[in-house]
Amino acid sequence: MKTPDNKLSVHSIESFGTHDGPGIRMVIFLQGCKLKCLYCHNPDTIQMTGGTEYDVEELVARALDMRSYFGKKGGVTVSGGEPLLQSKQLIPLFKRLKEEGIHTNIDTNGRILNHFTKELLDDHADLVMLDIKHMTEEGYEYLTGMRNKETTFTFAKYREESGKPMWLRYVLIPGITNKPELLHALGEHFKDYRTIEKIEIQPYHKLGIHKWESLGWEYQLKDARENTPEEIEEATKILANYFKEVKIN
Repeated sequence: MKTPDNKLSVHSIESFGTHDGPGIRMVIFLQGCKLKCLYCHNPDTIQMTGGTEYDVEELVARALDMRSYFGKKGGVTVSGGEPLLQSKQLIPLFKRLKEEGIHTNIDTNGRILNHFTKELLDDHADLVMLDIKHMTEEGYEYLTGMRNKETTFTFAKYREESGKPMWLRYVLIPGITNKPELLHALGEHFKDYRTIEKIEIQPYHKLGIHKWESLGWEYQLKDARENTPEEIEEATKILANYFKEVKIN
């Protein structure tokens, strides 16, 4: 992702996000992702090209226009795609947002932990929302098309050691990620983390299929079904043994 240091490649901007961190938020969806998750509902953000370049000050100005809606909890979330592909460019954006007293949040898959990312995490990101894809290597590769699930856990450990807030996110797919043994493995891995404030369960849905088709890509989870209320309740009960708060998105 080659963009000038003061510009970001943006897919789209949501003005009043309510599911991307605390409070009402301006959500900046950045262009580009190295993963190709089978359930992705924004597959048009995956390709590295096609984004619109926004100057950092332009994005700050938009955030300032919205600040009255943020209240005490809201702020700006960067999502994607994978926002940390543009860690270097995010540093000046987050610096400016912090100067203006605006809460900052990153929604990430946690595969990138270079020195730009570390500076962003250590000095400028009030919150990190970390997407946990799968608890086995085979499952991770099946869902994302990439190997090495441990990158996500290395990222989580780094954030934990910083002592700064983190939320986890987990997509619940019947027969793939909602197995009790996987949920217990997830809980066991993170049960001693002090920085995790909550885990958000995101029930599987097929709202992005039309986007896959418009890109000419095959949607491979067509046969997967949505969760039953009982399955969501059971997953919630299991995870509640390990986390302070379990939220259903």
